[in-house]
Amino acid sequence: MDFLDLSSVPAGSQFEADLVIVGSGPVGLAIVEEFRDSPVSVLVLESGRFSEEAQFEALNVTESLAEPRRDAVTRERRIRIHASSAPRWVDEAQPFGVRCRVFGGSSQLWAGKSATFDRIVFQKRDWVPHSGWPIAYETVAPYFDRAAQLLNLGPNCYDDRLWTMIGRRPQPAIDRSRMHSFFWQFSRSRVDKLDVMRFGRDFRHVKAGNVRVILNATVTNIDTNETGTMFEALDVSTIEGARSRVRGKFVVLACGAIETARLMLASRRQNRDGVGNARGVVGRFLMDHPGSKLGSFGTDDAEFVENCFGFCNVRHGGRAHMYMHGLSLSEETQRREGLLNCAIYMLAERAHDDPLDALKRILRRESVAVASDLIAIAAGAPMVGKGLAKRLLQSELIPEFAIDRVVDLVISAYPNFVAAEYLSSGLPHKLIGISVDGITEQAPDPANRVSLADRSDKLGVPLARVNWRVGDVERRSLARAGQIAAVELRRAGLPVPTLENWVAEDRLDEGIIVDMCHTGGTTRMSDDPSQGVVDANCRVHGISGLYVAGASILPTMGHANPTLMIIALAIRLADALKLQLTMKQ
Repeated sequence: MDFLDLSSVPAGSQFEADLVIVGSGPVGLAIVEEFRDSPVSVLVLESGRFSEEAQFEALNVTESLAEPRRDAVTRERRIRIHASSAPRWVDEAQPFGVRCRVFGGSSQLWAGKSATFDRIVFQKRDWVPHSGWPIAYETVAPYFDRAAQLLNLGPNCYDDRLWTMIGRRPQPAIDRSRMHSFFWQFSRSRVDKLDVMRFGRDFRHVKAGNVRVILNATVTNIDTNETGTMFEALDVSTIEGARSRVRGKFVVLACGAIETARLMLASRRQNRDGVGNARGVVGRFLMDHPGSKLGSFGTDDAEFVENCFGFCNVRHGGRAHMYMHGLSLSEETQRREGLLNCAIYMLAERAHDDPLDALKRILRRESVAVASDLIAIAAGAPMVGKGLAKRLLQSELIPEFAIDRVVDLVISAYPNFVAAEYLSSGLPHKLIGISVDGITEQAPDPANRVSLADRSDKLGVPLARVNWRVGDVERRSLARAGQIAAVELRRAGLPVPTLENWVAEDRLDEGIIVDMCHTGGTTRMSDDPSQGVVDANCRVHGISGLYVAGASILPTMGHANPTLMIIALAIRLADALKLQLTMKQ
């Protein structure tokens, strides 16, 4: 790919391509991959550069009118979940969601967790208002394997059928009409074998003579013809404010659910309500994955939890692939109790006297209790040594072929260890127990929305204003997932987690629920323009040449991390665009 910084060309420059993609995250680069070395000229516009910079992240400032709650406990949980993976993110600037302006987009911060959506997510459900996709599960399923190949994944199997591939009997022996096993797998980088896939790093050196990437190119406006029925051009700006113009036969907006809605709403030259917003739907039906701690296991039960609900490997294609085991509400339970698609998973909880945290404080001269930190380091000497060995593997002293073999071997033999390495940025930590966390889909609600704030960023684009609320059905679904899991584990004669008070006592309003930064729904897919922004082919209703890709088009989101699904949908869109562009050649 050819890279260009917009600041290196004169203001007022004109660019043209057959296909213009706004955003270089996983979805945008998945479409690029489908057109690589084709006769189609592709232009990718990325607001940021190769690494995160404060001046670009300032464009992500968001106003929040509702949740997540702004109390100290909720804020602390959001910071603990999000800050470690997004160093430029601050809760005050982004009180909802986490956005990155950088080549590679959101993959800069994700943990690599991947899974497909359950069939029920696509269906019209009487107890879930505005549910039902305009396309069937079977329409998207043929693209799952192509998406998995791009993500460097193993078999697309995420339910009890995976036990056969693992070579173990299903566990635990619970009533599968109430809950069943659910698995997530982790996307591994092809460049850094010790990390999950970061699209910016993995795709930066891909050879594609027909693809040009313009960095420092923030889209500030979408223009259509006077009647608003055909895409014409984009206004782009450097961070310093130098403007240029981009034209294309087709444009795909792939810049995230918040930014896509914000950009469409702010493009008001031809329609004062924004591009594609004649029915007032752009920005509405905002969704995320509400997540919360439901309970915990103590250290005495940690071994059981690791053996039963930890990480496992599947050999496929000559490689070991890592899967994480959890539990999901069965379709029967969802229908019987009117619950949402919901799952639980287990995460290790780090001790306050973790030796590697203590070592980092000492080395950075940030320790406020040197004696205590030195004692912690001495007590955890084997753990510190393990961390140093990991850093050695990351150095250039070990040849790449050897690293491949070591990583594959360790995944096969010690999948829980490898998972801990991924989830703790490559360093082992002292643990005090296992947290039982829940994640649920969100019922689509037009009142949950992205709109425009009164304030603007330095480029003159109004900031995003978010109104996001978690309803009773989301809270009840999370609580019931915890309660049912506890009952089923007890019935099976296994250790039972201590449930959080709000779960055990049905005090639903007291649950600490945060957004998991899986933002979607703001340009949802629907055959009815009054209920959605794009049609079943991802084209903005009534506007030829203008398409949207990414989680913003999802009508419902299930509980699974959305990256695999939105890449599958992006590949489907790419196939459709190939046909149209071939006809235009």
